[in-house]
Amino acid sequence: MKVAPQTLASPDETRGRFSLDKQFRGDFTGTGQGEMLTAVGVVQGSAVYVAIERVSGTLHGRRGAFALHHTGIMNHGAQQLSITVVPDSGTEELEGIAGTMTITITDGKHSYDLDFTLPGA
Repeated sequence: MKVAPQTLASPDETRGRFSLDKQFRGDFTGTGQGEMLTAVGVVQGSAVYVAIERVSGTLHGRRGAFALHHTGIMNHGAQQLSITVVPDSGTEELEGIAGTMTITITDGKHSYDLDFTLPGA
């Protein structure tokens, strides 16, 4: 995964903007590109991010693309993360996909688990 800083329309030290570039391998093989906005609180360990990501590739032999919506919140270090497939964003053989994704970070390495449904699957 590559995360690269981008310029904000009105920069300040409490907010950030980043581009996302990912490669997926496993049950879903493909790529993801997106944008992430961040904000930090005045208390250490409190922050938020939102992101929109478009993923494209093959999921269990079905080719297509779909969008993901991320919301991550840290409240005094306690983390909440929600990643949802954007309704009606699936294309080609992934049309109608619905679901959620979880991210596990171990030793700085990201692993993704997509819990999904597809019509006719």
